[in-house]
Amino acid sequence: MEGSEDFVLAYSTGSVPEGYLAKGRLEAEGIPVLVKGEAESPYPSGSMDLWVPKSLAIRAGLILKEFVGDDEP
Repeated sequence: MEGSEDFVLAYSTGSVPEGYLAKGRLEAEGIPVLVKGEAESPYPSGSMDLWVPKSLAIRAGLILKEFVGDDEP
């Protein structure tokens, strides 16, 4: 991952499984993802935030819109 690039919040969910599915979808498209939130603990539960490089945020948003549908941000 780019060490000097800023990361921005691309997706936030209260479902760890949904978060990992979205993460996998982004990574399959070549977008690096940082995971933050309670999902980082040894016993993942609660919220999960996915952060992507700022330069790829628009592309990630389009992919996620396709993944989650139009009813979520």
